Formats: sequence, C-alpha cells, structure tokens
Amino acid sequence: MTASWAWMTLLAAGICEVMYASAIPRTQGFTRLWPSLYCIFFIALSMYLLALAARSLPIGTAYAIWVGIGAVGTAIYGIAYLNEPASMARLVCLSLIIGGVAGLKFLSPSA
Repeated sequence: MTASWAWMTLLAAGICEVMYASAIPRTQGFTRLWPSLYCIFFIALSMYLLALAARSLPIGTAYAIWVGIGAVGTAIYGIAYLNEPASMARLVCLSLIIGGVAGLKFLSPSA
C-alpha cells in the first residue's frame, strides 16, 4: 500500500470511528438490535481499516491519529446534533487535538 493510500485508509478508519461512536447512545446499552448491529459493523470496519493502514504507517502515529479523528469527530457530532456544550474552553481543547493530529501526520516519516 502506498503512503497516500495508507493515509486515506486511516482517514476512513477514523470516520468509521465517528460513525459508531455517535450511534452508541441509540443502542441504549446495546439493548436495541439495529443500532447495536450498526455499531458493531462500524467498529469492525474501523479496526480493519486501522490494521490495513498500520501495515504502512507507524502504529503509534496511526493509532493516535485514528483516536484523534474519532474524538474530535464525535465531539463535533455531539455539539451539532445532541446539544452538547460548545464552550470556548471545549473548542480550544478540540483544536489542540486537531493540531496534535496534524502535527503527527505532517511530521511523520514517509511510509
């Protein structure tokens, strides 16, 4: 896998992370079938894509970026759709995560 494909695969893995994490409240503790199956599908797909990306990228970098995409994406989803607070302090903290993820990507040795 080329470095570009590895990064795109990692981005897709992070998006899958957001997809399942944002659906967790609808599972009601994994007691509702369809939301639970949705979560399980995207958990498995996210892990699979992360594993593919980790074939070409350093695992520490790949994992940190994957978690960062998931954390920021899920927090933004919560703010936009679940009426979670969007305080300045929270937004600053999210921007720090974004800066860390970007730094890991751009300062990472080419795969």
